Amino acid sequence: MAGWNTGDVPDQSGRVAVVTGANSGIGYVTARELARRGARVVLACRSERRGAEAGDRLVTEVPGAEVEYARLDLGDLASVREFASRLPYDRLDLLVNNAGVMALPYGTTTDGFERQFGVNHLGHFALTGLLLPVLLRTPGARVVTVSSLMHAVSTVDLTDLNSERRYRRWIAYSRSKTANLLFTHELARRLAAHGSDVVAAAAHPGYAATNLQAAGPRMAGRRIAERVMGLGNRVVAQSADAGALPTLYAATAPGVAPDSFTGPSLAGWRGAPAPSWRAPWTVDDALGQHLWAASERLTGVAYDALTA
Repeated sequence: MAGWNTGDVPDQSGRVAVVTGANSGIGYVTARELARRGARVVLACRSERRGAEAGDRLVTEVPGAEVEYARLDLGDLASVREFASRLPYDRLDLLVNNAGVMALPYGTTTDGFERQFGVNHLGHFALTGLLLPVLLRTPGARVVTVSSLMHAVSTVDLTDLNSERRYRRWIAYSRSKTANLLFTHELARRLAAHGSDVVAAAAHPGYAATNLQAAGPRMAGRRIAERVMGLGNRVVAQSADAGALPTLYAATAPGVAPDSFTGPSLAGWRGAPAPSWRAPWTVDDALGQHLWAASERLTGVAYDALTA
């Protein structure tokens, strides 16, 4: 992995990729570099305007890129189902579960889930399950889910998944990122039991300058916090281009192991992709299975293709 960068992304010609939250930040860079290497990329974004603008910008940066926008609101399970039903391809080589929200004021999704848990975990759980049949039909397919080192702050609370008893924005965010890793762990286990060669892996960007940091303070009207986040992005954070490297590595590098977790090499903060530390609760089989069962019940999406 030493020194691995975008120039090391293998040829992606003939491959189809879906990247959620691809209109900005890590998602946009991931989509752009996949397209640069020849993949057909679906920009799965909530906002039609921002998604279309991102597609136009990407084609300007990568002339001849095969990209398209498709609406996907991970906070609305009907939108997730519609997106999956309308995907027109008979193969899907790569699903990058990248979109997310961070440390927002309390709110709920269209379906009544706490927003961070609903968007960051349940929306992607449902999307992956609905796209699983086409992933299983595609040799060498991968599912890469973007987590965060902030998962280390808290494990999930199976008795209060939607933070109904008490809401603390950073704890809720951390739990949603733990859920991402537990999902990857359990998905990898189930794929192996099914005898599939689909690889489920996870990645995190370290501290990368994106729009994510300022969204929560802005929504809460906390202008000082918004300015502090902006200053951190300018002074401390690495670029979105650098932050996307672990995702691109997990998505494309040869030999990526199932249930691996890739992040920046320098203390998990910045640098070239490397194996990342993860909290022990993210590889707890029983916890992963309980979260999986709850996720199927809450979303109504069952992974029947893995039990057939």
